[in-house]
Amino acid sequence: MKRRTFVTQTALVSLGFLALSRCTLKSSKTSNATTKLPLKTDPEGYLDLPDGFSYKIISKQGDPMTDGLRVPGRPDGMGAFKGTDQKVILIRNHEINLSPLSESPFGDENQWLDKVDTSKLYDAGKSTKPGLGGTTTLVYDEATQVVEKQFLSLAGTYRNCAGGVTPWNSWLTCEEDVSNADGEFVEQDHGFVFDVPADADSLVDAKPIREMGRFNHEAVAVDPQTGYIYQTEDRHDSLLYRFVPNDRDDLHAGGRLQILAIVDQKTLDTRNWEEKTVSLNKELPIEWIDIDDVTPEEDDLRYRGMKLGAACFARGEGMWYSDNEIYFACTNGGPQRFGQVFKINLKENTLELFAESEDKTVLHMCDNLTITPWGDVMACEDNGETNRLHIIDQDGNIKLFGINKSSKSELAGAVFSPSGKTLFVNLQENGETVAITGPWEKLHS
Repeated sequence: MKRRTFVTQTALVSLGFLALSRCTLKSSKTSNATTKLPLKTDPEGYLDLPDGFSYKIISKQGDPMTDGLRVPGRPDGMGAFKGTDQKVILIRNHEINLSPLSESPFGDENQWLDKVDTSKLYDAGKSTKPGLGGTTTLVYDEATQVVEKQFLSLAGTYRNCAGGVTPWNSWLTCEEDVSNADGEFVEQDHGFVFDVPADADSLVDAKPIREMGRFNHEAVAVDPQTGYIYQTEDRHDSLLYRFVPNDRDDLHAGGRLQILAIVDQKTLDTRNWEEKTVSLNKELPIEWIDIDDVTPEEDDLRYRGMKLGAACFARGEGMWYSDNEIYFACTNGGPQRFGQVFKINLKENTLELFAESEDKTVLHMCDNLTITPWGDVMACEDNGETNRLHIIDQDGNIKLFGINKSSKSELAGAVFSPSGKTLFVNLQENGETVAITGPWEKLHS
């Protein structure tokens, strides 16, 4: 197995497809290889990509949808599923709560709320101020590059940030909001995970999976071997959770919520903010501790968990499963708070700091993650400045793949189609979803 370590550099050739060596190998063989392919300057000033790649905006906020509603704003995490006849089914989160109404699927005054069965909404806000988060489902023809259908598939939730695909062909979508029911327009407690089947053809019943915990959820990843579900929490002092379902075919049948701890290092602070507590590439043995009262009125799961010995992370965000490993991002981890990527080895039951940035020209606040068809990590940035897409390969090189030139919007929801031919990604503040195609084989040949 290869060891990885970052090297920093003082400047980044911004219009380049640049692989920055950060790797030393367990065999003590050092890789200094770099590759560089020029990014094309997009004449539209929208998205710079490597030569041979192109993008198409396939859906944007305000577009009319098949169900008579309109595409909501702030698209975030996404999952992609195989449909029929070269169709791809995309399930897309929307990170909105009660406002702004300009991003509502129901119109600027929620005037189209009567187009849906409000009993299906998780929180209808007394049919006056419904939760505007949720998911939309798109049916995309990969051959013609046309969206054939798009509709609201989950509604009435707050701030659906990320989530995760499941082995049972659905999307687990997560609320990054812990608002309490207030007896007025907030009818439900928030902070839950919901399951949206990929084959749903209309709005589904919004049923929270309560025993997965109530906290500031971000993303999940499912181990297909065990059915265990791993979860990140978007807090500066977050925990890493695992849900062990009683019945992997019915997540509503209950289960145990657990928290990750480092063996013999109680309440280890992995953030490396004040001191170096976790080193790159060092495999730390982990254990899982049961925690009770998983739907607290107060947002205190992480505090109680740390008292039990749970490890502390810096804004756990994107997460993805790949070949008995789970990768997850900590957006502001590291001594410069430029971000970390961790890896859990499910077979060895270890945690490893896979990447840590000390130079924002290399990697600056990674957020959503996915795994490429050839097994590398693709990371979206969310830093309020220039946001980019990066590939971190299994030799430890970071390759700049794309630059958002249209705005300071984060890039979000990166996911490949099941065929591996198309990368879908959101420009959140633009309210746009793009499909990217090109010679992917060049990136791993």
